[in-house]
Amino acid sequence: MDFQMNQVPEQLQTDRLILTRLRHEDAEEIFYTYASKPESTYFVSWPTHQLIKDTRAYLTRTITGWRQGVDFSYGIRLQANGRLIGSGGFLNDSGKVQVGYVFGPLHWGKGYATEATRELIRVLNRQPGIFRIGSFVDADNLASARVLIKAGFVEEAVLQNWFRFPNQGNVPKDCVLFKIPDLGN
Repeated sequence: MDFQMNQVPEQLQTDRLILTRLRHEDAEEIFYTYASKPESTYFVSWPTHQLIKDTRAYLTRTITGWRQGVDFSYGIRLQANGRLIGSGGFLNDSGKVQVGYVFGPLHWGKGYATEATRELIRVLNRQPGIFRIGSFVDADNLASARVLIKAGFVEEAVLQNWFRFPNQGNVPKDCVLFKIPDLGN
């Protein structure tokens, strides 16, 4: 059975968070919360946004990607006050998905990344046609590695000189590949 994008919910909820499909209206919050912050974007796969137009272009690609069934990105907000604190989601490659997230530095160390990632995994485990759930991190990104392990991922491999992170001089870096070991579908 193939993965069906119309079965991916546009909103998810956890005890403390609301994850909602990204919208153009989120641009300024995204820019000021994390996308323009070098400390937030150091380990991500895209360049730090210098201008709000960078964030708007990103949202155009992401929104188009959702319609095409390849990019399912959510804004992550606190339930208590609706404040945007980060983003998370997954990229779909015909049923092989890769999970990722990014948070503003004011919201690190509070368990939000783990909570949001666990919810994404719960939803992905219910989707027909998904045969692999994975993620990767820079080998130096110990905090994200801990988040993935707490969310149920296991380390699969260390890949030497595997990815160029644009905010780290674009030199090849060692990465740790993670996967969810047993899918529930």
